[in-house]
Amino acid sequence: MAMFCASLVAPVNAQGTLSLEQALMLARNRSQSLVAQDAAASAARDLSVIAGQLPDPVLTVGINNLPVNTSDRFSLTDDFMTMRSIGVMQEFTREDKRMARMARYDREAEVAMAGRELALANLERDTAVAWLDRYYQEAIRSLLTRQRDEAKLQVEAAEIAYRSSRGPQVDVIAARAAVAMIDDRIDQSDRQVLTARTMLARWIGAAAGDTLDAAPATEFVPLRTTELETQLAHHPAIAVLAKQEEVAKAEADIARASKQADWSLALTYSQRGPSYSNMVSVNVSFPLQWDQRNRQDRDVSAKLALADQARAQREELLRTHTAETEAMLQEWQSNRERFVRYDQTLIPLAAQRTQAALTAYRGGSGNLTAVLDARRNEIDTRIDRVKLESDTARLWAQLNFLIPSDHPTRSAPR
Repeated sequence: MAMFCASLVAPVNAQGTLSLEQALMLARNRSQSLVAQDAAASAARDLSVIAGQLPDPVLTVGINNLPVNTSDRFSLTDDFMTMRSIGVMQEFTREDKRMARMARYDREAEVAMAGRELALANLERDTAVAWLDRYYQEAIRSLLTRQRDEAKLQVEAAEIAYRSSRGPQVDVIAARAAVAMIDDRIDQSDRQVLTARTMLARWIGAAAGDTLDAAPATEFVPLRTTELETQLAHHPAIAVLAKQEEVAKAEADIARASKQADWSLALTYSQRGPSYSNMVSVNVSFPLQWDQRNRQDRDVSAKLALADQARAQREELLRTHTAETEAMLQEWQSNRERFVRYDQTLIPLAAQRTQAALTAYRGGSGNLTAVLDARRNEIDTRIDRVKLESDTARLWAQLNFLIPSDHPTRSAPR
């Protein structure tokens, strides 16, 4: 597809220009969303290591059986039952439970990395859309500027004709009004260019003010209608839900492991008065899961239900993405076909109409109003062509960056 506006903005590969690829690189380098997802993944990995360890031992220090009345009151050595104790207690979490907890945080890390892929895809898409919006807004402004220059020539011609008594004053006024209308459209375009530049600066910073390079080719997207559902299964938003489903399954594994109770061991050394023997105590404790049907079993059931919820949400989102993407592909293809009509029929006819009206006016058989109407129609037709190309490029960006550009499952263009 020939890019109608390529020559209106910047020469290809000109020194100091900003290409779309450079904008994407700048956006990736300054993104804090990617940093946040990396931090979340790092935190989950650290928590996974912690989950694989036994709990910290508990040190106990105390005084047992201290008298509070009689002559032995508050004595640590007179009564044979008084003991100064120091002990240590260790909970022994079952290995399968610790491994299940580790697996759960490993899945959390994978969710964070999938979230990073989603953030990257959104970043690339939004940056590309902002770059393309500025490119085509500037293309429209360049087109209006060129048409204004031609309209000024028409003003000069009308003034010459009026001064030589070959044309009415109303033609001069009409020609000047046409230039003023184009100037107003240029002012509006300037505001739109500034807005587009501001939106691009949101993603790439000060470089948004650089002159833009040529627009990228938008003839291909890395998607095929016949394989759309398979390809979109790798979409980052789908991948995030798939990883969340794995987290829910890992939670269910923890709940299953919790049906087997952990146990604790406590060792205590107790010192008594010099006339009495010191004591050593050993205690083993474990919880009594006396109502597993209404506690542990229901916990497992709840976690499995959450896994089913995550699976259903993933499948529903995949269907939604598939339908939306197919609609965008159809619109993108239809727009590319409409380019042919504009380039081969609509724009040539509009230019011929302008030329015919201008020839008739110069030959004395036409009027300036027809010339101005024809020129306005040509401007509108050419601007509609640029807007169509802008809409198509936006669709291309949305389709091209559904999956990050460096993702291993990304298909080569066909």
